Amino acid sequence: MNTDAARPRAYGGRRASDRKAERRERLMQAGLELFGTAGYPSSSIEKLCARAGVSTRNFYEEFTGREALLIALYGRILEEAAVAIGVALTDTAQESMRPRVERAIRAYVRTMAEDPRWARLAYVEVIGVSQAVEQFRMGWRNNYVDLLVGEAERAAARGEAPPRDYRLSSLGLIGAINEMVHQWTIADGGIDQEELVAEIVRVAMAVLSN
Repeated sequence: MNTDAARPRAYGGRRASDRKAERRERLMQAGLELFGTAGYPSSSIEKLCARAGVSTRNFYEEFTGREALLIALYGRILEEAAVAIGVALTDTAQESMRPRVERAIRAYVRTMAEDPRWARLAYVEVIGVSQAVEQFRMGWRNNYVDLLVGEAERAAARGEAPPRDYRLSSLGLIGAINEMVHQWTIADGGIDQEELVAEIVRVAMAVLSN
């Protein structure tokens, strides 16, 4: 049996799969830079490929188009935030609602503050692009609504909040949080991060505990 035929081919000492993954990551970084600075409408596939140092053929091997790249980047940002929030909630599993909410909000804000390009992409560039991008955005928003509803129901079971349907108010709270964080990211240092967190916590507690 010829086992060589079953092995991944290597070029220059690297497997083809590694080279492919590297090209994809270069395109992701190019997308983050161009979408997060020049903006999505101004970032053509040609510009993305030039920035990444790949061919257009390589681009279409990884993504069906610019929208697919935008969605992949947006998903990466939201996943980073979700992981940070999950860690915060796990670390406060035995605590009451307020410290849990505060830790989760701080984790979210810190994640979005890591890179101003993330904030621009998440709060500006994904809006109104297409139905596919909007569906993806709404899917993640619903995930966060479920998270907030779960926290409110957990608090209600412990007697920290009245038992009621928190879905609509959670939806409004997400909109408020996103707008507050967005305004903070474009304020160019005019608002202290801890001041922002404290204000979001006040709004969140007003929604989730009444």
